[in-house]
Amino acid sequence: MLNKNKVKLGIAPIAWTNDDMPDLGKENTFEQCVSEMALAGFTGSEVGGKYPTNTAVLKKALDMRNIGICNQWFSSFLISKPYEQTEKEFIKAIDFLHTMGAKVIGVSEQSYSIQGKLDQPVWEGKYVMNDEEWKLLTEGLNKLGKIAKDKGMTLTFHHHMGTVVQTEQEIDKFMDMVNPELVYLLFDSGHLSFAGIDPVKVLKKYINRIKHVHLKDIRSNMVEKSKKEKWSFLKGVREGVFTVPGDGDVDFQPIFDVLESADYEGFVVVEAEQDPAKANPFEYALKARKYIAEKTGL
Repeated sequence: MLNKNKVKLGIAPIAWTNDDMPDLGKENTFEQCVSEMALAGFTGSEVGGKYPTNTAVLKKALDMRNIGICNQWFSSFLISKPYEQTEKEFIKAIDFLHTMGAKVIGVSEQSYSIQGKLDQPVWEGKYVMNDEEWKLLTEGLNKLGKIAKDKGMTLTFHHHMGTVVQTEQEIDKFMDMVNPELVYLLFDSGHLSFAGIDPVKVLKKYINRIKHVHLKDIRSNMVEKSKKEKWSFLKGVREGVFTVPGDGDVDFQPIFDVLESADYEGFVVVEAEQDPAKANPFEYALKARKYIAEKTGL
């Protein structure tokens, strides 16, 4: 069982409205999204595109529902743009999250990413960094991590399908190169499983350097179909590659066991981007909540 005093349960709004493909869930409002999160029993939320940018307005809406902000996606472009550009946007994001009471920011390097290209198969054409780019990425993140730390926050890096840090070898190299005092890992069970990586192996290896957890499940038959039919990452989302914990083929028990034995402290967040017309977000949030309660006691 996970320690309720240390582990908090959140959910991402991407199941209600997909910021990368706004037609998915365009009918779902911010108010409906956060109301259903609360009704399903979640107390944490990541930030979505429909969330108010005025912190006072956002706080009021969330406080009424007993929900807090736990993280926000941040796109860095450290290997393709001047560092100063990313830093300027990072400071804005950190200030927003700090005002909202969040302790974590989730950074993903989006230079040359193929995750958002509708006509690019996710299984081919992924960009591979050279030595100079590795240095730019890791040294840039160390600087951003220091900015976050000075605010009392933590930078977590999100390995992700279609990006420059996707494979097990890339994750290992990344973790070897960054400053462990400044840059931590955002562990995502779904992206590891989708990439053919054993999530438990990665979790065990880096558990002491993981400060945010995404609980995402996959449907193995859809992963195989995505390979066979050369789907883009976004096509895979539309077709149902991902789902909530307990609904797919990822074995979460050993993941929860590692978190428990390491006395993990922080958020575990259900993140499962699907087409809400096919997978009702509230229904799937309830399904995830029930499964996690049974497995972890949260």
